[in-house]
Amino acid sequence: MPTPLAETFAAALIEARRTGRRAGADAIAAFADATPADVMDVQALVADACGPVGAWKTAPGEGRPMIAPILAPLIRPSGAVFGTDEIGSCGIELEIGFRLDRPLPDPSAPDFSAALKAAVTPVVVIEVVDGRMDGFTSAPAPAKLADNQSNGGLVVGEAGVLASNAPVIRLLLGDTVAAEGATSPPGGDAYVSLENFVRHVGDFLGGFQPGQILITGSLNGMPFIEPGTRVEGHIAGLGDVSLEFAAR
Repeated sequence: MPTPLAETFAAALIEARRTGRRAGADAIAAFADATPADVMDVQALVADACGPVGAWKTAPGEGRPMIAPILAPLIRPSGAVFGTDEIGSCGIELEIGFRLDRPLPDPSAPDFSAALKAAVTPVVVIEVVDGRMDGFTSAPAPAKLADNQSNGGLVVGEAGVLASNAPVIRLLLGDTVAAEGATSPPGGDAYVSLENFVRHVGDFLGGFQPGQILITGSLNGMPFIEPGTRVEGHIAGLGDVSLEFAAR
C-alpha cells in the first residue's frame, strides 16, 4: 500500500505529464527523504496512469543498480521529432540498448550470462532527458528516481553487434561534433549492467519482457540542445540513430 507521501508525489508527476506544468519546489522538498519503497511506489503509480512500461534504464549502484521504467508512449523510432509542446528540456544521451527477443533465462542457471547474451540484440539509442519537476537536474536523488530518472523519451535506432566494451561513437548536435572516438558505458561493460539489472528487477512492473529495451547509460555526458536542432548518433557495430527537437 503506497504511503500518503508516495501518493501525493505521484499525483504531482502525473499531473505534470498530462498538463506540461512541472511540479514545484514544495512537492520536491517533501519527497527528499523518501524511502526506496516510496520511490518504487511512485514509479508504479505513474506507470499505471501514463504507461504501460515499454523499456527500462539502469546504471551501476551500490548493490542494487539504478532501475527506472520508460513509458511506452515516449518510445519512438529513429528520425522521430520531439516538440517543445511535448517536452520542456531536451538533454541528449547516446547509449547502448539491449532489446529482449525471448523470455529471460533463469538467473540461477549456471549458463545464465551466456543465455542472457543470446536472448538480446544490441541497439543504438538516444535517450531524451527531461523531467516533470522545476529544476529537475538538481532535484534530490529520490525525487529524480521516482520521476523515472528524468526520462523524457527514447529513440531507437539500428541493431547490430557490440564487439567492444569501448565502442567508437560519433554524436552530432546540429553541425557540432559533441562526441567522437572510443568510449565506454557507465560501469565499463554494458553486458554486466544488463545482467545486474535482470538479477534485480524481478517482477517489478511486470519485469523485463520480450520486445522491451534496456538502456545502459550515456556515452557522451548530457548536453542540452535548443529547439530546431537535429541530432545524429552512431555507435560502431550497431549503426545510426537520429532525432529532431522542434519548436512548435
